[in-house]
Amino acid sequence: MKTIFSGIQPSGVLHIGNYLGAIKQWVQLQDTVDLSIFCIVDLHAITVPQNPKELSQNILSVAAWYLASGVDLKKSVIFVQSDRQEHAELSWVLNCVTSMGELSRMTQFKEKSEDKKDLVSAGLFDYPVLMAADILLYDATHVPVGEDQKQHVELARNLAQRFNTRYGEAFVLPEPVIKSSSARIMGLDNPLKKMSKSADSEYNYIALTDDAEIIRRKIARAVTDSGSEVKRGADKPALNNLINIYCEFSGMTANEVEIKFNGVGYGDFKKELAEVIISYLAPIQEKYKSIMSDTKGLKAILVNGSEKLEERAKKKMGLIKEKIGLGIQ
Repeated sequence: MKTIFSGIQPSGVLHIGNYLGAIKQWVQLQDTVDLSIFCIVDLHAITVPQNPKELSQNILSVAAWYLASGVDLKKSVIFVQSDRQEHAELSWVLNCVTSMGELSRMTQFKEKSEDKKDLVSAGLFDYPVLMAADILLYDATHVPVGEDQKQHVELARNLAQRFNTRYGEAFVLPEPVIKSSSARIMGLDNPLKKMSKSADSEYNYIALTDDAEIIRRKIARAVTDSGSEVKRGADKPALNNLINIYCEFSGMTANEVEIKFNGVGYGDFKKELAEVIISYLAPIQEKYKSIMSDTKGLKAILVNGSEKLEERAKKKMGLIKEKIGLGIQ
């Protein structure tokens, strides 16, 4: 059974990097598999401090963006990670077949903990094991992720293989699915670092909630490279990023974009890029507002999603416990 699993943390405003790198891809993939499971990974969010009220609201917001963007409840399941206790339970089991050395080599942890190892939580260090549990619990065969998460999916494969070898066949080995063109949308103010909702400046990203004027202002202030031609190049990371964003929102190829803007300066290119983004996001933003106006209905969707996965999750944990010898047999 071809199953995909993926999720986004409810830890702040979602931006176009989240949409292009994840949600847009999910919507396309849900028509190609037997089951799509899309999670709001709130347990991952608390690896760093969160405001409880904001976290609760963000959980609903992320779910609404999933739906507004085209995740179809006839083909996909949406639920909140912490509503299924099996995620944390399986995470502990996988901790016991994971080495400290493996986790210390995780690139993302190194980046996030640089110069502050005494301050980061054990949860942040252990983040990849919980991610592995998320994936393996539902026998996900394919995991759509950004390039920066590929290493975590590889760890999930390694842990699954190790468990299967030690205790007998229990887990499917998942494959990462990475769409190269949108795998890593970079910051508008720094094209050498990934677009991030936790960036120091709001000019790093375009939030999905940004209105037309804010989008125009942020794109106008986006950094560009030396020169004036709208053309990709190894020495033009900023322009490469902007062209990539244009392609994703317009449906054009990079070559088509270069031809379209041949002889046009950066300023005019950025003005049209802003309008392409505004036009694309407008109907999604309207759907989002409508969905968020019905909080009761949105919560019911999430509860229903968790209930749909209950039998699957419990069956998997029952098998895992039996394999290990846990509990009363």
